[in-house]
Amino acid sequence: MTGTVKQQGQRRHGAGGPLRRVQIGNALSAFGSGFTMPYMFVYVDQVRGLGPLAAGTVFTVFALAALAVLPLTGRGIDRYGPRPVLLAGAAVAATGAFAFGHATGTAGLILFSFLFGAGFTTCQPALATMIVRSSTRATRSHAFALQFTLVNLGMGIGALIGGQIVDVADPGSLTTLFTIEAAALLAMGLVAGSARIPAAEPMPAGERSGPSGLRALVADKAMLRLCVLAALIFFTCYGQFESGVAAFATDTVGVAPSTLGLAIGANALTIVVLQMFVVRITARRRRTTAMAAAGLVWLGAWTMALVAGLVRAEALAATVSIVSIYALFGVGESLLAPTLGPIVADLAPARLLGTYNAGYALVKQIAVAVGPAVGVLLVGSGTWPLYLAAMALCTLLIVVMALRLRGHLTPVQDNARQAAAPQFADVRELRTAA
Repeated sequence: MTGTVKQQGQRRHGAGGPLRRVQIGNALSAFGSGFTMPYMFVYVDQVRGLGPLAAGTVFTVFALAALAVLPLTGRGIDRYGPRPVLLAGAAVAATGAFAFGHATGTAGLILFSFLFGAGFTTCQPALATMIVRSSTRATRSHAFALQFTLVNLGMGIGALIGGQIVDVADPGSLTTLFTIEAAALLAMGLVAGSARIPAAEPMPAGERSGPSGLRALVADKAMLRLCVLAALIFFTCYGQFESGVAAFATDTVGVAPSTLGLAIGANALTIVVLQMFVVRITARRRRTTAMAAAGLVWLGAWTMALVAGLVRAEALAATVSIVSIYALFGVGESLLAPTLGPIVADLAPARLLGTYNAGYALVKQIAVAVGPAVGVLLVGSGTWPLYLAAMALCTLLIVVMALRLRGHLTPVQDNARQAAAPQFADVRELRTAA
């Protein structure tokens, strides 16, 4: 027996108070990000007057900082636990955000962008590990779905308030935003870092030896397949959300920036309204079915994008199509939120939970960094039909890969009620979930 009686009870019932603290910390972090993420480019480009090249470099450094820190983050979580890693990440991220808001030169902005990004990405696998430790297998999907809902709600509220503060003609207004972000990160560390996370579950004898670190992850064929699928998911949706689709909407279709804001708002509202309802549906379905259904929904989104491109001369029809794209993205995201994180948790050996979460976060970060470059390049070159065709093909590939992943997961990992599904169950489940 390991852990106190109280900790064992917390595992059975979802760890109540600790899990709430972690979720509140997630919301605080997202709230702060809403103040800064939409305005980082304009801050470097226009407020500091350094041009789009410098702004793009800053964004790239922020995203690729994950490559430097995430391999070490996973090992640190497994060795020391998620709490000290979270506190260290929050401190580094807060320092980077605060200094970024006061920097004026390119060199300083790049350096502090690296600190900001490194600290921010360090916090993500630590928070995911804390959610897993504070939940049970039965409550884990709900916990990850609630995290996703709070993140979207927090970012939406932060962006709304930040939009009222920002003034391109006043550098001090942007400095205020990054100061608020730094304070939110420290608050996240204080709230989530003070949670009494249950001890790790005891390891079966067979898991106490074997490969460690990223070598163990690479040797896990099911996890590798999931990482490839996750990379495609994040490249196709999240990597296009604020870049390729936004460029297509404004440059090709010609909608106003205010319409883009309305579309992003529709995406957040869709997630907030549907997420808990979708959790109840996916709780009775295979996780691979939910991922495949998300691909089908996104195929509908890219179909609406094609409609927008064909009817762009009609302002109202084009506006409705663009808003529909983002709303459909939200439906697909709601299907994925209760599935991806729990599968990673179920695949990970207890001694390597941090490593698996960090590896998954690394794949996600790379895909999100590569996605905008590909999307903007295709749209900017005027080949938008090729762009839409490529994204539609990617969504079809998501459906195929999700269903093929089923054969590499145990019934428990896939949330299957029975090891063998009835004939035609794949089609029926997919249609119902979609």
